[in-house]
Amino acid sequence: MKIYRVNMTKLTVTSEGVPEKWHKLGGRALTSTIIAEEVEPTCHPLGKKNKLVFAPGLLTGTAAANSGRMSVGSKSPLTGGIKESNSGGSAAQKLAKLGIKALIIEGKPEDNTFYSLHVDISGVKIQEETELVGKGNYEVIDKLSKKFGDRIGVITIGQAGEYKMSAANISIKDYHGYIRSAGRGGLGAVMSSKKIKYITIDDQGGPGVPITDKNKFMDAARIFAKGLKEHPVTGQGLPTYGTNVLVNILNEAGGLPTKNFRMGRFEGANKISGETMYEYIVDRKGKPTHNCHAGCVISCSQVYNDKDGNFVTAGFEYETIWGFGAVCMVDDLDIIAQADRICDDIGIDTIETAVAISTAMEGGIIPFGDGQGMLGLLREIGKGSYLGRIIGNGAAFTGKAFGVDRVAVVKNQAIPAYDPRAVKGIGVTYATTPMGADHTAGYSVTHNVLKVGGHIDPLVKEGNIKLSRDLQIATAAIDSAGLCLFVAFSLLDKPEVYQAMIDLIDARIGPNTTEDDIIELGKYVLGVERKFNEAAGINKAADRLPEFFEEPVPPHNVAWDFTAEELDEVFNFVDGEKKELQYC
Repeated sequence: MKIYRVNMTKLTVTSEGVPEKWHKLGGRALTSTIIAEEVEPTCHPLGKKNKLVFAPGLLTGTAAANSGRMSVGSKSPLTGGIKESNSGGSAAQKLAKLGIKALIIEGKPEDNTFYSLHVDISGVKIQEETELVGKGNYEVIDKLSKKFGDRIGVITIGQAGEYKMSAANISIKDYHGYIRSAGRGGLGAVMSSKKIKYITIDDQGGPGVPITDKNKFMDAARIFAKGLKEHPVTGQGLPTYGTNVLVNILNEAGGLPTKNFRMGRFEGANKISGETMYEYIVDRKGKPTHNCHAGCVISCSQVYNDKDGNFVTAGFEYETIWGFGAVCMVDDLDIIAQADRICDDIGIDTIETAVAISTAMEGGIIPFGDGQGMLGLLREIGKGSYLGRIIGNGAAFTGKAFGVDRVAVVKNQAIPAYDPRAVKGIGVTYATTPMGADHTAGYSVTHNVLKVGGHIDPLVKEGNIKLSRDLQIATAAIDSAGLCLFVAFSLLDKPEVYQAMIDLIDARIGPNTTEDDIIELGKYVLGVERKFNEAAGINKAADRLPEFFEEPVPPHNVAWDFTAEELDEVFNFVDGEKKELQYC
């Protein structure tokens, strides 16, 4: 395995071996370690001192099911702290199969020229790019696939990234040719600051991923895949209805944030639900299920067509449908699909942008429920107009621009699709994760709503601090392994699947990896990230929700009632111990 460093100031590429201290790190553990060790916490996120790191997980590129994830790490222009954004698609597996542990991009060109990178068995080549600058992601992927062949991996930014908007994402081609996203934290703006429009990856002739114990690995891989297929969530619910199965579930639970987080239920929920979406897809000859990377056995993605059977979008996720739906009071699934397509094309985070638009609605820019007006604002982002740049810089920026005090953000990042008052465990995660408000950082919906791995009442405080802490530790380890977050459903309910995951990691990097090692890995990652944020000026005082969440939310009329002292206990394993966390 090797590390490639691309210096965009000098326009040079160097290759180096993997330091021993990074041997057991992958994915999020590696990106966060590199950023913490090599980036000044107080640097400008779009300046030459920041770095952008791509790292496949420890299991990425292997035969392990659902192991095709990649972590992208940097200092975030949105939160001002450390950021790991995670994505599927084909890029991670291709990098791993080329024997690349991490691709580190540093410096920035002094001129205004955009470049591309091409990665293959011979190394990394930097080339000036002019043809595709200013183009959307769909056109970029189409033209590069025609140039290099459909098997090429593509990492790209759209116009929002080129404009360096704080909500800009990094888009990744999946092996069907559709778009996946490293969506959160504005890392598309960082890629643009390095003047890189796209990266192509050809893994032909790659050496593959080394496995320490192949027999043990294959035995564990079979148990792991079987457990995912047999679990009711990963084997039935997600493959049939996708993540959008959650609309009716969260609406019934009273935790579906509606009209800029005023209510926990949306009258139009069923019109935008996973069940309705499934009917539309089948009637319009779309694909109700497909996988976003090779080896995925869950297949929660889908292809959504319009009424005439023409392709609109793929990977139509719950958080996107909630955002452009309930929180903006739009109940037309076709309009929401158009919004998703625009965001994919211009390369901007759907969660951040939807909450920014609900904030603009709060400020009277367009009315709640105005679907066409919502699409108009998204098109303004693509144009780079003054109004578009306000929305494209996220919910907090939009709130300041329009004098709105009801802005759903933590550490400047928009709160996603679960009301923290009615799903209190996820509220603890929003408040305390180093990433800014992020449901994937500690997905308490498992226990609070779905009753996977046990049940902890979502409407009371009891048990939810520990739940969020334990899930944040586990998630950091899963992200580092390169596994899809949805494997957690089976891990929580099936001890043999959890053991199989440990055995996979042990057989991959060996020897003698134990459950304690997995826990320590998660703690190590969170400790590194938290210390970076503290050095960047983001301390415990930032681990709070906006004050309007103290208002009761119907239908349960529960309020956010955690004290500062209670929230400060989440990271007691970092802050309460006067010692360095160890893993490597």
